[in-house]
Amino acid sequence: MKLEIFRALWGTDGNLMKAAQEALDAGFDGIESPAPEDDHGYRQIMDMREKTGLLWNAEICSGGGYVPQRNLSVHEHLMNLRSAFTYLKALEPQRINCIAGLDAWPSDVVVDFYQRALDLADSNALNVLFETHRSRPMFTPWGTQRLLEILPELEITADISHWCVVSERLMDTELDIIHDIAPHVRHIHARVGYDQGPQVPHPAAPEYADALASHECCWTLFWEAQRASSHDTITMTPEFGIDGYLHHLPFTDVPVADLWSVNQWMANRLRAQFGKWQRASD
Repeated sequence: MKLEIFRALWGTDGNLMKAAQEALDAGFDGIESPAPEDDHGYRQIMDMREKTGLLWNAEICSGGGYVPQRNLSVHEHLMNLRSAFTYLKALEPQRINCIAGLDAWPSDVVVDFYQRALDLADSNALNVLFETHRSRPMFTPWGTQRLLEILPELEITADISHWCVVSERLMDTELDIIHDIAPHVRHIHARVGYDQGPQVPHPAAPEYADALASHECCWTLFWEAQRASSHDTITMTPEFGIDGYLHHLPFTDVPVADLWSVNQWMANRLRAQFGKWQRASD
C-alpha cells in the first residue's frame, strides 16, 4: 500500500501554478483545491496537471461556503452539489471531498440529504467523500457513527481535529467509535487539533505531543482498515490553515508559525510514520 500526500491550496495566495511548483519541489504527490466554477478554472487545473504531473483532489461545499448559510433548504444544498459536479468527471480527481449539509437539521432530514447526495453523485458517475466537519451533520463521532450505520455505503474524509474541539477531548478516548468508522474513511485531513481548538500552534511543539500522538493513533486505525479492505492507496492532506486556525500573537497579529513550513513538517512526519507502520506490518 502506498501513501499519497496532497497540498491544500488553503492559506496560499491562490496562485495554483506557484503552489503546485512548491508542492512538487517539497515532494508532495498532488494538490487539493476547490472544484472549478467555470471554463477558466477548468483550464487552470488541466494546465497545472499537464505541466507538473501532480495529482489533484477536488473540494466542494454546499450551503454557500465552508460555514453554510443557516436557512438554506436541502434542495438548495443539493443544487450546489449538482453545480459543483459540472467539471469533475472530465477532470478525474483522485478524491472528491465534499463539505455538505447543516448541523442543525433533524436526523431524518440528514439521512434523506445524504442519500440524495449519493444518488446525485452516482448519476454523475462520481465517487464523493463527505467530510467530518463542524457546522455539518457529521460534526461529532457519535452522530457520524449513527449515520454510517443507516447509510453504510457512505464514504468519508476524516478530519478528527473538528471532533476534538466539539467534544473538548482528544479522540483516542473514543477508539471504539474510531474503529467502527475506519472502514468508511477514504481520505484523511491531517491537521492536529486539541481539546480547545481545531489546530495546535505547531504539531512539533513538545507541549502538544499528546495531541499529535492521539491523532496518529487514529490515523493508524484508518490505515489498517484500508489495508484490510485491500485498498492500495492512502491519501492524506496536511491541512493546517488560516482563517482563525493559525494562532497569532495578541496586539501584533503576527502568526506564531509559518504555515507552509508547518504543512511541510506534517507531510514529512506522515511519510516517516507511514514507513514505520508498513515495516512493522510486514
